[in-house]
Amino acid sequence: MQYSYKIMLHKEPEGGYTATVPVLPGCITYGETVDEAIAMAKDAIEIYLEELQSRGEEIPDDSNTLEYSLTLVRA
Repeated sequence: MQYSYKIMLHKEPEGGYTATVPVLPGCITYGETVDEAIAMAKDAIEIYLEELQSRGEEIPDDSNTLEYSLTLVRA
């Protein structure tokens, strides 16, 4: 079965990137580069899903989530 997940990459002030998967609470990882953070996120998602499956829990899918960036300007 195929699942889709959105990941959020946050550039860290000390360097590297933190990757989070909003639909999977607690699924957070880190990479020195964007590519490494994405690869680490893929590994983290696979481990997360294996754990859900071993517990008999429902596996969430992010394919129906809409993504929108909002910019606020405050004076």
